[in-house]
Amino acid sequence: MTPRTEIRELPLLPLRGMIVFPATIIPLQVGRDRSVKAVEQALLGERLLVLAAQYEMKVDDPKSEDIAPIGTLVEVKQVSEKNEGNLNVVVEGISRVRILRYLDEPEYFRIRCEIVRETAERTSEIEALMRTVIQQYEQYIKVSRKVPPETMVTVVSVDDPGRLADTIITNMMVRLEDKQLILETFSAKERLERVLDILSREMELVELEKRINVRVRKQMERTQKEYYLREQMKAIQKELGERDDRGTEVEEYRSKIADLKLAKEVEEKALKEVERLEKMPPMAAEAVVVRTYLDWIISLPWNIQTEDRLDIGVAEKILEEDHYGLKKVKERILEYLAVRQLTKRMRGPILCFVGPPGVGKTSLAKSIARALERKFVRISLGGVRDEAEIRGHRRTYVGALPGRIIQGMKQAGSRNPVFLMDEIDKLSSDFRGDPASALLEVLDPEQNNTFSDHYLEMAFDLSNVMFITTANAMHNIPRPLLDRMEVIYLSGYTEEEKVKIAERFLLPKQLKEHGLSAESLDLSENTLREVIREYTREAGVRNLERELATICRKVAVELVRGKIQNVKVTVQNLHTYLGIPKFRYGLAEKENQVGVAMGVAWTETGGDVMPVEVTLMKGKGSLLLTGQLGDVMRESAQAGFSFIRSRGASLKIPDDFPEKMDVHIHVPEGAIPKDGPSAGITMATALVSALTGRPVRREVAMTGEITLRGHILPIGGVKEKVLAAHRAGITTILLPRDNKRDLEDVPANVKRRLEFIFVDNMDQVLEEALAREEGESGILGQLPPPEAGAERSVVQDVQ
Repeated sequence: MTPRTEIRELPLLPLRGMIVFPATIIPLQVGRDRSVKAVEQALLGERLLVLAAQYEMKVDDPKSEDIAPIGTLVEVKQVSEKNEGNLNVVVEGISRVRILRYLDEPEYFRIRCEIVRETAERTSEIEALMRTVIQQYEQYIKVSRKVPPETMVTVVSVDDPGRLADTIITNMMVRLEDKQLILETFSAKERLERVLDILSREMELVELEKRINVRVRKQMERTQKEYYLREQMKAIQKELGERDDRGTEVEEYRSKIADLKLAKEVEEKALKEVERLEKMPPMAAEAVVVRTYLDWIISLPWNIQTEDRLDIGVAEKILEEDHYGLKKVKERILEYLAVRQLTKRMRGPILCFVGPPGVGKTSLAKSIARALERKFVRISLGGVRDEAEIRGHRRTYVGALPGRIIQGMKQAGSRNPVFLMDEIDKLSSDFRGDPASALLEVLDPEQNNTFSDHYLEMAFDLSNVMFITTANAMHNIPRPLLDRMEVIYLSGYTEEEKVKIAERFLLPKQLKEHGLSAESLDLSENTLREVIREYTREAGVRNLERELATICRKVAVELVRGKIQNVKVTVQNLHTYLGIPKFRYGLAEKENQVGVAMGVAWTETGGDVMPVEVTLMKGKGSLLLTGQLGDVMRESAQAGFSFIRSRGASLKIPDDFPEKMDVHIHVPEGAIPKDGPSAGITMATALVSALTGRPVRREVAMTGEITLRGHILPIGGVKEKVLAAHRAGITTILLPRDNKRDLEDVPANVKRRLEFIFVDNMDQVLEEALAREEGESGILGQLPPPEAGAERSVVQDVQ
């Protein structure tokens, strides 16, 4: 087949979503202004027009690059006006056209094109190809319902190979890209081969569609059959006056949901799930998920709550029965009850008890629940690192459940329990989310009335819950979370408080647990003090309880052996029950020592004494710091060292000591990390003692931050530090003057046994801390007296 060509200039009409082939008659609807002008221009001439397809149907005003380069030359056979300027046009394809370039015509597309006219050339190969295409097309018509069978008559009557390919592709429902590919193929042989490829592909798709339709139809028939039989069974049971298990289950769910008197949106969601369950086959896996979800909704206390005991007198009595001391916490609970009596409605407070282990944070929450007559729920947050532990998993996961908050509310059975979240400072996070962030909504009074669990996906009111959290330290709690809670600090117990707690609570509890009576064991107050002093050193009372349990076990063995009827444990025979003393009670040091000063430190377990040792060696003036000291503590030591060097003359220290001596400062118990600025004056005092040879008074402990000018800055944790000094047998404590107000938190019985000296600068510290020789008026007598000396305080001055 050898094509003949001819160059012409003709109007062009872009087509949307269709292609016209040569030797075909097609009706067109023309509406775009430029297309109408192109038709009109064709009518003025030889009625010839070029049709070319747009690449994108959505483009209303195509440019030359939006139109295919190969089109069809057509003759306009008939034109009629439809409405509002739109035309109905009938065209007949003549031949293929290659667009050479677009001419400058603003009103319509006008092109210079090459008209390609085909001449038939039949070979045996083309003849065989034509027969194969016709047979394949016949099979396609049989299996596909998209093409009417009548088209086969037209196809068989076509004798030209190129026209055969065009006729078949015109009648097939294939992609526009495939049709354009055939239009752009000028060789009749290649055109037939491509049509054969398209037919083969379409046959495969038709077969696949048939298989899918058969499978879907079978599934629908089975579902319809099950539905029909189920409806028949329902009708039979209705006639017999019986009800099926599924109907009974669904009605029970509906009845229980109605009894709950839920909020409108919650009830609608629950009933929608019941309807889903009703339509599901009984053994469907999804039905189990829906049943579990409905059971959770029904089991939650949406509108159930207990009545608070608002009698302040009774509540106060219960709190006093269960715990000794803890004045601030008890006052806060009584304040809440008083406001409840006046307002009748109040959001539950969100409290955070911070304190060392063993001071009664968890047991206090139980007492609060008993005093208010509320249900009590406790969850431990220690080690929780998954956000889903708080908010739950979405129901798309296998085995999904609500989070710990909703589980706790179900366990409580009321919407206003006392909800304890233990160890909130032990939360952590990983790739599964941050549980501390999930708690922000739970512990926010402005948001928790619409708390949304991922499993429930509906609002649950937590505003009536009294949330109580516990922690050993605040610095591990994220600031946004800490900001939502009212922090109440529980400091360590004094010796007097421990004795009272042991007498009232711990000893009776241990006697009962070990089957002993009060008459079978005689444990005096002095013996209890000895246990506290020499066998425990803690802020709380857990180890004290363990030691009392040990005594009870030893006594039980003696009673069972039948040796005696009752046992008296005294200070003298206490070691036979508890072994040798574990701690040394009394003065931190037995005598005044050079280069050793006693500091006091705050710890997560309360407070502790912290001796600081300094030794001098021949060297080149280096400062060595050991004892696992943090950066802040190291800088404090350096600041104190620099201050002493600046005051060397007044302290009678040789000027050349930095060049001839190395200074080693050590804080014992090197396995324990230490940090903070409050040991500044302690290290400076020990250093002055070592350099001057003056011993430090053994009964004096101190705490405070030092500056390069020797000023003393205030520190924190005063109560814990004072209690630690008292436990260690210290009698005099040096404190920064600005910390005087913090002594209000120290129990009066402790303050009576201690002397407090408030200092402003290092000169005052050295005057009070360093031991004086006989007849000496002062260590720094040669210095001009400061404007204000150290202030001594007795208990009456610091109430």
